[in-house]
Amino acid sequence: MNQLNLPSVDFRFKNSENKTYIFDIIRKKFVILQAEEWVRQHIVHYLIHYKNYPKSHINVEKKLEVNQMTRRYDIVVFDKNGGIELLVECKAPTVEITQEVFDQIARYNLSLKSNYLMVSNGLKHYYCQINYEEEKYSFTPEIPDFKA
Repeated sequence: MNQLNLPSVDFRFKNSENKTYIFDIIRKKFVILQAEEWVRQHIVHYLIHYKNYPKSHINVEKKLEVNQMTRRYDIVVFDKNGGIELLVECKAPTVEITQEVFDQIARYNLSLKSNYLMVSNGLKHYYCQINYEEEKYSFTPEIPDFKA
């Protein structure tokens, strides 16, 4: 897999039936290693080891309903009160971050109501803070560290 613009991680891998798997510390199982999964796993470790979010506050690849359709978000991080602090959309490094990607995470956030959004292809990262009272969002240079 390609080097990403995220800190390197010493992952656990296994091979089975000509496929490579990577261990997901949130789901506590090996998952097929694909380009988007490579990005997702790096971001999970970044959130835990560099932003100090507890593993217990992170959900990966869960279903949600958007306009009567079932979708899956990549990563959700909860705050200490159980509210959603951060919604992350991961793309493969070969996928350009376009308006369509921002529209996708915005649609997901209509039902999730996260305080922050992050979009990343592992090479480029974009962060937004949502202000629901003023119905605005603003790009930020980084997402906040976990507040205990």
